[in-house]
Amino acid sequence: MRLMRRHAPQLREDGFALLRAHAGEHLDQLVAEFRQEHDQGLRCWLLELIGAARDERALPLLAEQLYSPDESLRSWAASGLRRLNNRQARRLLYEAGLNDTKPQLD
Repeated sequence: MRLMRRHAPQLREDGFALLRAHAGEHLDQLVAEFRQEHDQGLRCWLLELIGAARDERALPLLAEQLYSPDESLRSWAASGLRRLNNRQARRLLYEAGLNDTKPQLD
């Protein structure tokens, strides 16, 4: 996170890439950072990382952000739910009108 907060764009990108490779290992910390962060760009990056983790523990936050007034956060939440691709994620996308097919009820 320290690198992602730097002023140099390359350092910020490097920090993002490092976290992306290990997002699943740090999911709880990423969620906590997202909830405390005020910078719009960092919030989007954090939500992207949370979605990249493909961890069901992220489902509540992704579902919450699917209805955010911020279009960027809604988009990253939908992307994360698509990556998760489980029954509940598909249902949330369908209910939000972001999926063309009806979810299977397994």
